[in-house]
Amino acid sequence: MSINQSWSFHGHPIHCLKEGPRQLDPTDQRPALLLVHGFGASTDHWRYNIPVLAEFYEVHALDLLGFGRSAKPEGETYGGSLWRDQLCAYVQERVGRPTVIAGNSLGGFAALAAGAALGDHCAGVVLLNAAGPFSTEQAAPKGWGTIARQTIGGALFKSPVLQRLLFENLRRRATIRRTLRQVYIDKTNVDDWLIEAIRRPSLDPGAFGVFRTVFDIPRGQPLDELFAQLKAPLLLLWGIRDPWINAAGRRALFQRHAPAATTEVVLEAGHCPHDEVPALVNAELLQWLATLSP
Repeated sequence: MSINQSWSFHGHPIHCLKEGPRQLDPTDQRPALLLVHGFGASTDHWRYNIPVLAEFYEVHALDLLGFGRSAKPEGETYGGSLWRDQLCAYVQERVGRPTVIAGNSLGGFAALAAGAALGDHCAGVVLLNAAGPFSTEQAAPKGWGTIARQTIGGALFKSPVLQRLLFENLRRRATIRRTLRQVYIDKTNVDDWLIEAIRRPSLDPGAFGVFRTVFDIPRGQPLDELFAQLKAPLLLLWGIRDPWINAAGRRALFQRHAPAATTEVVLEAGHCPHDEVPALVNAELLQWLATLSP
């Protein structure tokens, strides 16, 4: 069973959890595993992964500041740098040992940035359809707003009134369901539980403020620069039929810039392979993690 934990980052409460083998040998040198959700999601999105992975590894997951059950304060500069620092602080303060960081979409960008910054404290990075620009791309996104606009299929208007109307529409159950069904090839796991897990945080005070702020976030450090700084092993897990990140088109850029020892796995899935085809993702993750053990 997952243990919910209390942790604070920048003075704000962060929702996080920890789960692991019932009898963990204190001499066990296997790395810990930290799971990082994507835009608009939360720790709930790892529902089918944590119980399986935690049979063999100490598994952590958290909600990024501004998302899920974590605080959504005004005045924070939301973006890759903030979430990178949050992940680094969590590994150093709460895990306290080499950690593999796995992230989906926006969480993939944060995971890579944190992995590069942590140095020897990072045991590996796993990217599941990671977002973020390359410096060589001709039409690189100008910020997370571009990614979010592509995600929701519409432009964000500058008018606060129109922004509010857009926000209200996006958090409707029907809209959430329709959006998820666009990016899950197998729709089986687009269920009522998942819809509520995504909708619930949007009802929190401050959620609209985070929504407005995120669209103006600078794009952050290019992926190729982060790859050059990364010293840990890397696993790329692609849901190859992702219409948002366009996995098939971006694989060439990842292959060109990723470290030579990178492992790549292609799955018949959309933007969230960990939730759409969890059994396949869990199996691939466990097989790769086994190669990292001393």
